Amino acid sequence: MKVNIQSKNLELTPEIKEYVQKKMDMLDKYFGDVKVINADFEVERTTMRHNKGKIYRAEANIEVPGELLRVEKTEKTLFKAIDKVKDHLTRSIKRYKQKRIDRNREKAKEDI
Repeated sequence: MKVNIQSKNLELTPEIKEYVQKKMDMLDKYFGDVKVINADFEVERTTMRHNKGKIYRAEANIEVPGELLRVEKTEKTLFKAIDKVKDHLTRSIKRYKQKRIDRNREKAKEDI
């Protein structure tokens, strides 16, 4: 899957790009025959208005036929935020595919 990766308030190193791409490629097996129209991934270090430490945000937007799958997570480490986004995208993809199956079954019942 071709992913557009962006960053804010953070240098986008090759290590981060490779990690994001690897995690997004893991999602291909869940899509199956579903065509991904567009995939965007954004990572950022949030503003410095926190009392302690840095907070990282990861967001993924995947456009599929008829829907936009969007997940956003914040964590204390960037890689943990990326992992959580991947995990929640897995759930969203499964839900999307189940909806498609259910709609097709309903149409088939109506045709009979």
